[in-house]
Parts: sequence; C-alpha cells; structure tokens
Amino acid sequence: MTKTELLETIRNGESSGVEFKRDVTDNRALAQELVAFANLEGGRVLMGVDDDGTVVGISRPDLEEWVMTTCRDKIRPEIIPYYELLRDVEPGKSVAVIQIVRGLAVHHVWHNNHRTYYIRVGSQSREASPEELERLFQQRGAFRLELRPVPGSSLTDLDIRRLADYFGRVRQQPAPTATDDASWTQLLVNTEFLSREAEATPATVAGLLLFGLHPNRFLPQGGISAAAYAGTEKDYATQERASLRGPLTPLFGESGLVENGLVEQAIEFVRRNTVTTASLEGGARRVERREYPDEAIREAVVNALVHRDYLLSATDIELSMYTDRLEVVSPGRLPNGITPERMRIGCRAARNQLIKDVMRDYGYLEHMGMGIPRKVIKSMREHNGTEPDLIEDGERFIVRLWKKPPVSG
Repeated sequence: MTKTELLETIRNGESSGVEFKRDVTDNRALAQELVAFANLEGGRVLMGVDDDGTVVGISRPDLEEWVMTTCRDKIRPEIIPYYELLRDVEPGKSVAVIQIVRGLAVHHVWHNNHRTYYIRVGSQSREASPEELERLFQQRGAFRLELRPVPGSSLTDLDIRRLADYFGRVRQQPAPTATDDASWTQLLVNTEFLSREAEATPATVAGLLLFGLHPNRFLPQGGISAAAYAGTEKDYATQERASLRGPLTPLFGESGLVENGLVEQAIEFVRRNTVTTASLEGGARRVERREYPDEAIREAVVNALVHRDYLLSATDIELSMYTDRLEVVSPGRLPNGITPERMRIGCRAARNQLIKDVMRDYGYLEHMGMGIPRKVIKSMREHNGTEPDLIEDGERFIVRLWKKPPVSG
C-alpha cells in the first residue's frame, strides 16, 4: 500500500474491511478484529490511527513481533497476516497495516481457555450469534445443514408413497413394503434421510424437505411465497397471492403425476398469471406461446430450492410476477465462492448436496451444472431475445426474467 492509498483509506473511515487501532491496545482486542475480518471477507487493521481517523503513530518498538505473536497465541486456527509499516505518514508518525484474507476455516479468539467467535458487521466486530456461527461453519464446508436431525420428527413424518416411488421408479432399486418400518428406517438412515441418534431416528432437514408429509410444520422456511402484482412494483393489491407448501418432490403413480411437488406448484402459479397466445405455423399447425418458457422458470425455481440457505429460518423463497418481469428470490448468499458471473458459464457448487443429488435423480438438474446457461439464459434469448439478470443483493440472490426486450431510445 502506498502512502497516498493509505491516506485515502483513512479519509474514507472505518468500514466492513477497515479498522483503526492505536498500538497501545491489548492483544485480545487486536485478535478480535483480525478474527472478525478472517470470518468475513478479509480486511485491514491500521495501527497508529485513532477512531476518528487521526494519525497518532506507532509507539510500540516491537510491534511486528507482537502482532505475529498475537496471531499465533490468541487466534485458533492460527493466521499469518501481511504486515507492512509505512513511515512518516505524517511527520514523525508511522502506521502499520495488518492485512487479513478470508479464512478457509472459521477462526476464534482463544483467551483464558475459552473460545469466542467474532464476525464483522459494518464497521463493528462483534461476537457471532449461534445462528451466525452455524452459517459460518456451513459456508466453510465444516458441516452440512441438510444432514442435521430435526428434533421431534420421525419416520412417520415422511411420505412413504413418495419414498417408494423414488427408490422404486426413480432409482430402480427394491423398496420395503409400506408397513415394514424397520427396513424403511435402515434404508433411510443409510441414505441420510433419517439420522441415527441415541434414542431416536429423526428425519434430517433434507429428508423432510424432499419427502416430508408436512415439511413446513418443522421447517417453515421450506416453501415459496408467490405473488402476481398488477404493476411493476410490489403492492398490497395483487392478481393472486399464494403460499406454496409441501415437499420438493412430486408423486407419480401408474397413470402419471398424482401430486405436485413445489416445482410444479410454482410453474402452475406462473401459468395462471400469464397470458398464453396462439398462432398458426405453416398455415395449419396451432402453436401456443407463453410469456416465459417453462424450462427457464423451472430452472430458476429449482436452483433456489436446491441452493438456498435454509439456516435463514424466517424467510421463504419469493416468486414475484410483475407486468414486465418475473423474479425468483433465494434467501442467502451464493455458496462456496460462486458469483453470478461464474454461474453464467456453468460453474458448479452445492450448498445442499443431498438435495441436489435427489432433484437431479428426478431430472430437474443438468448433470454438468449447466442449468443457468442452458435453461435460463439460452431459453430466454431464444424465447424473446432478453438477457436474464443474475443479482447477488446482500443476503439474497435474484434471478430476473424479462417479459420483453427493452425499448430502444
């Protein structure tokens, strides 16, 4: 960092990626800031700068050694920061820049034989709540929420009809009889739809979401809030508003589809609230044209159901229809370093791998992670020449489909 860049950073003040500190602070306070940065996206601690941006300079003679010792003794897992000393930032006053990158693991401060996890929230570093800590571990791949047992649930909360259809028709393997609870329990524990605990076998999050009789009884965030608005903005007045509930998977019988899953419910909602036009091709064949291609809607909904952050327990997926566009809003940040740009070229990553695998078994997902480029982007270009928007907006991800191309000026 140059002196000019440093002074500009100081002028901009503290932020999610910048913290000012005097070098007389104790090592625990420094460790707290470094841990918070490592648990977010990285950042810089500027030592020798007061909270108001005044450059007070460095007084500690062994600052670099003290910083490195703090990172080794007070932080678990240990981190190695980039350390840089800029001299005479103001006459006779130097500033140390301690730069931290995003940690591959979740870091904590180790003090008095006690661990404390910190996160960065705006310009403040604070202790992580239990929910925030779970999300940190999930983001770093330390645990999978979808395999967590759901307290109070059991085999009786899963739809044996859907499970029999899945194992028999979809996976082409023998399934127990409907009344053979012991065999079902063993099969579902082995396939991670149930969890073997000390005194019970509760359903996992994935088991309930995929095959639950009433999954929202245990997981209220497992549905879709759908609304069709009369204009281009949200309003209390709607053409239709619906709370879509039930398991992700459909149920098939000998004569075909028996009960919809959430994907089919969402597509039906869109069909009810869009116009279908018909035309004759070649003077004889009647061709119907919908405002949005089904495969683009299906992929956007499936992508949200499979990849959303189910730790955000108070938020449904949103399916919003306006007079000029359709939006599918998925709660949570994109997983595992994925960006909208990487999605456009087919980059693969899964937050909920078991759910993804099962939905792929049903044919909802592309095998090479190409659903967004092939089914959303390509189908919208072919349908009406529009370019879908993929937007990461804070704690949500939006897929936006346009009804018509923009009017050129």
